Amino acid sequence: MYKIKKDNLSALFQMISANQELYVPAEVNGQVNLAVYREDTKADIDTLKTVKSPKDAFFPQSETLYTCVKDGKKISIEPQELASQNFVVFGMRACDVKGLEVLDRVFLSDPVDSFYAARREHGIIVALACHEPEESCFCKVFGTDAADPSADVAAWLVEDELFWKPLTEKGNSLTEEVKSVLEETDDKDEEKLSKEKENIRAIIEKLPYTNLSLEGWNGEVLMDKFNSPVWDELYKPCLACGTCTFVCPTCQCYDIKDYDTGHGIKRYRCWDSCMYSDFTMMAHGNNRTTQMQRFRQRFMHKLVYFPANNDGMYSCVGCGRCVDKCPSSLNIVKVIKAFEKQQGGEKNE
Repeated sequence: MYKIKKDNLSALFQMISANQELYVPAEVNGQVNLAVYREDTKADIDTLKTVKSPKDAFFPQSETLYTCVKDGKKISIEPQELASQNFVVFGMRACDVKGLEVLDRVFLSDPVDSFYAARREHGIIVALACHEPEESCFCKVFGTDAADPSADVAAWLVEDELFWKPLTEKGNSLTEEVKSVLEETDDKDEEKLSKEKENIRAIIEKLPYTNLSLEGWNGEVLMDKFNSPVWDELYKPCLACGTCTFVCPTCQCYDIKDYDTGHGIKRYRCWDSCMYSDFTMMAHGNNRTTQMQRFRQRFMHKLVYFPANNDGMYSCVGCGRCVDKCPSSLNIVKVIKAFEKQQGGEKNE
């Protein structure tokens, strides 16, 4: 294991970015999101969560698939090149790394999404433990340890130092590249790190949603949950804004569109939301014609459909972004609690 002074992180970032593209959490227009590192980048590793999840580095909000160019009567198709150079994503949290495991189930299953697969192959993740988890966090519910992230490199910010531990072959290779700015740790550092992990886990145990129960949710309760009257009241404050899907680290729905550049037609894909009335709209219309149906779809997918098709894995990682950002407080925690309340009522009858 290694360490580096927090004040010297710019040297680490410059060394990494000299050989490949580096993404870091950075403040832009008052918000912290992933950004390509430059010498004038305001890196921010103290903010717990980026507004958008770091999935953007592997599944971009918008990306070109191919371009069609017409020359007289001849039309040529130019496929977009796949990612071929290594890049590093620094500062992902344990919940966001878990989110990529969910996306892997979708995009790396047959038929493999070649754009996503190329980015996963060339992406190197340096995950940062959560020094002080927030009240909206509930990653432990979904089996994630915020104190000990699993990635190519795990990192911890302890006092004025960043501890650095390579965990994979990619992580070892990256460490070799930057070893000149790192120091080796000693037994006292190990004790510091052990205490840091204990403190993080102690905070997590005190958070309001840590003991949220998933009892009654799995891939085998489809019709029971689908037909529940709870949805009829629960959805009503929903504004259909789609904020929850755009900040979520596991949402994977996208639309495919064409854009006339004046020099050809670009076919691109961009994130979409199951909360929109025109989602999956086709010539015959839409299978989900009411907002209640669309609202139900989002949470049934997270808690029932996905685990039914992925060996029990839920497609929520407890990052809490929807808790923080939903303008109507209609997040997944509220849904789970509403059904828990209904079950309690049924048991009392």
